Amino acid sequence: MTFNLQDELLDCLPQMRAFAHFLTRDPERVDDLVQEATVRVLTAADQFQPGTNFKAWVFTIIRNLYFNELRKARRFADTGDDSEEFDHLSALPATQESSVEFRNFFQAFWQLGEEHREVLMLVGASGLSYERASEICGCEIGTVKSRVSRARKELRKICEQAGATN
Repeated sequence: MTFNLQDELLDCLPQMRAFAHFLTRDPERVDDLVQEATVRVLTAADQFQPGTNFKAWVFTIIRNLYFNELRKARRFADTGDDSEEFDHLSALPATQESSVEFRNFFQAFWQLGEEHREVLMLVGASGLSYERASEICGCEIGTVKSRVSRARKELRKICEQAGATN
């Protein structure tokens, strides 16, 4: 079976969008980030090593683009208070218990540190192996494993605390 970059890229687009959404939390920015990453993938196609994990390579590109963008933005402006970030959630009607649980989980998830959110997204939501996640994050496998473990414990603690206050 031969490697076809365009086919692999098309197959990966939904996961690219999900990862970009995870990083940006801005639906309008998702398309821009995915488009920038797609252009970067196509222009750097000769750098990809067939036989290695294409999705991990693409996720690394998305991650690097996002963090480069953040660094540039921090040089020009203060990020300000993001306490209004979840205001739109309170406007959602609580029609089912599951929607309330999801909202609580979502809020708890975003209380985690950036590194913990990232590894949970890569390993948990995207289903990447610890090895692939370590390649994307640029750290050792053991570091990813411990971050996942700590993130899960912290997430459980936040959810339990939120459940006790409701």
